[in-house]
Amino acid sequence: MKFIVLTLFKEMFEAFVNTSIIKRAIDKNIVSIDVVDIRDFTEDKHNRVDFPPYGGGSGMIISAQPLSAAIDYSIEKLSCENKNIEIIYMSPRGKVLNYSISKQISLSNSNYIIICGHYEGIDERVIEEYNIKEISIGDYVLTGGELACQVLMDSVIRLLPGAITEDSLVEESHTNNLLEYPQYTKPYDFRGRKVPDVLISGHHKNIADYRKMESIRITKKFRPDLIDKYNKEKNNSKKEGN
Repeated sequence: MKFIVLTLFKEMFEAFVNTSIIKRAIDKNIVSIDVVDIRDFTEDKHNRVDFPPYGGGSGMIISAQPLSAAIDYSIEKLSCENKNIEIIYMSPRGKVLNYSISKQISLSNSNYIIICGHYEGIDERVIEEYNIKEISIGDYVLTGGELACQVLMDSVIRLLPGAITEDSLVEESHTNNLLEYPQYTKPYDFRGRKVPDVLISGHHKNIADYRKMESIRITKKFRPDLIDKYNKEKNNSKKEGN
């Protein structure tokens, strides 16, 4: 899978592409990330990419001219591959990112262009022209889309085959609408708080049952909304089994 990121702040991605799981996935050719500076495509004699909004208002808007040129460049760069090209704009008005969206992207036969907005956003006509999908990472506003873009890519890349172990994916939060069970490691006794005995019993079925119960308990406590989804899928599975 290939990502081309369009941004005004390339330096914000230097650590991202050179750290931990993301770097290993790049080194193993599981994913590639190309970061492109929108400013390289401006035709403005002062090298500007942002201008005041028509109709008045605060802030600045990224102009259609350099952004569309950057998109066209990226499309051409990706078009040599026999894959679909999808364009995403990280936007507070977009559909809120969740595990299902990340999984869907990871399974798609597509490469992605991701636009990181800044200031007060981008010219609406670019969104219309390229039929751009908008994604948000939460109901709040960031200074720019760079951090949101990194969140999206991280959530997708870790789901790509070979990026991390399959066991890690199976048991982590949200894979089955349950949050992950509590985890423990050495020391056995920490300030009088001891590791649950079942976890050191060596009885694999009892450990699995305990962890399942703990996942349900934790989900009820922190995300009761997910329990309804979990129970619904559980009931549907029973009906299909019959």
